[in-house]
Amino acid sequence: MLDSKRQLAVGVTPMETRREVVLHVARKAEELGYDAFALAEGWGHDAGVLLAEIAGQTEHIRIGTGVLNVWGRSPATIAMLATSLAEVSKGRFFLGLGSGSPPLAEGFHDVPFREPVATLEATVRQVRRLLNGDRIEPSRTEGSRPLALAVRSTSNIPIYLAALGPKSTRMCGELGDAWSPFLLPAAGLADGIGWIEEGARRTDRTRPLVCPSMPIAVAARSGAAREIASWWVVFYLVSMGPLYRETLRRLGYGAAVDEVLAANPTPRTFVVPAQAQALLDELIVWGEPDRAGATLDSWYDAGAQMPILILPPGRDVETLDYMLEALQPGLI
Repeated sequence: MLDSKRQLAVGVTPMETRREVVLHVARKAEELGYDAFALAEGWGHDAGVLLAEIAGQTEHIRIGTGVLNVWGRSPATIAMLATSLAEVSKGRFFLGLGSGSPPLAEGFHDVPFREPVATLEATVRQVRRLLNGDRIEPSRTEGSRPLALAVRSTSNIPIYLAALGPKSTRMCGELGDAWSPFLLPAAGLADGIGWIEEGARRTDRTRPLVCPSMPIAVAARSGAAREIASWWVVFYLVSMGPLYRETLRRLGYGAAVDEVLAANPTPRTFVVPAQAQALLDELIVWGEPDRAGATLDSWYDAGAQMPILILPPGRDVETLDYMLEALQPGLI
């Protein structure tokens, strides 16, 4: 799935709960020439409903879930959602899936967060079967007749997988069409590409497209950009469970993580000390437009094929438009 054209996508987080802002961003992204728009689902709007609206308000941009967690729907309902959105978007839909986090699984869907990689793999396999026209593989051997989808998509529906660790990333290589890690340091991209290539070799598949999802914080003034970038780092390290902290420790950023945690005894301070500067530079596309554009260039150089720029939630529309315009395709 290698492509010589530099592709670029944009996405929003589950914390962006303003429906009109989500719709505006998708329309603006198409207007500016972005290749794809990704909508994450958390504890707010149903992503499928908003993406159906977006499909009706756009013509060319690809649209997808970025990402759906596997705790809130069965494989069958995921496959039905994907097939329906592929139809209403006239083949522009891609399905992003991920294992989510303990706060989302247990705190919202009220299901135990156990064996996330195995659960994600099992879900992808079942969804693939249904999208391919096969009957679901039943978990029970008696009392039920396996069913297939009554509606078949006339277009291929790519599956994008959010993965960070070695096991899940190799699984992405085996089963996914695109690899879309979130909050992965730029320095970790090479190892991840190696893991997806290893997984792809196991099943004799083409290597998935490399689509890292990276937060952005672009402003006309460096100080304003740093404030947004610091929010990204602190919020995800302090408030979103152990996954991102553990990944960064594994990659050698343990001391910087500890500095951030010590400087933010509550989630409301949002301070990234100078000793943790590497986290800003490695995780976030941030700064004034020229600096942010240079950082994005470095991600392409490291192997990204379609980076997905994630906009900060809760900011005014003018701020979001500024970021989209500063990094729009063709300007960098």
